[in-house]
Amino acid sequence: MSWIKTVSREAATGRLKSIYDRVAGPDGQIDNILASHSLRPHTLEGHMALYKATLHHFGNTLDKAYLETIGTYVSMLNKCAYCVEHHFAGLKRLLGDDARAAEIRSALESDDLASAFDGRDLAGLEYARELTRQPSALSGEVIERMRAAGFDDGEVLEINQVTAYFAYANRTVLGLGVSHVGEELGLSPNDSDSPDDWSHG
Repeated sequence: MSWIKTVSREAATGRLKSIYDRVAGPDGQIDNILASHSLRPHTLEGHMALYKATLHHFGNTLDKAYLETIGTYVSMLNKCAYCVEHHFAGLKRLLGDDARAAEIRSALESDDLASAFDGRDLAGLEYARELTRQPSALSGEVIERMRAAGFDDGEVLEINQVTAYFAYANRTVLGLGVSHVGEELGLSPNDSDSPDDWSHG
């Protein structure tokens, strides 16, 4: 599951048990990325708050499947198989179209984004790639390109935050040796209007 000790849901007590009860999947599953925080429950709480706010919040205006596409792509660029498999499974569920999902995956894996995307969707993914690979090389010109492609500044912020979140999540996984063995893939929090609703489904 992880290179460091983790506390199972059955063994959890106190604050950790309370958080586990909030984030558990329908069958009680605690994703291994979340269990990797179990020795410091406050970082698990922070991780979940950031994850829900960036990717699964009712206040976002970009399509959830597009945000999942960005997360999957950033994870591929960072070579984080755990997050790729989890978030591609979530993307596939959201799309409900296996052929389109396969087309997207092929484009992301080959880094040939234009084979599956155009217009503003392509511009957003190109921004995510630049931010992941060479963040210090960015300038205000990239934001002007995003605006020209049709994004408003709030949508640019959504893409920025999803990309930044996955940089954090990927490094959590890769730095602690987190594995998805034994997990059901693709579960995610509801888009409820409650910031405290972290239930996965």
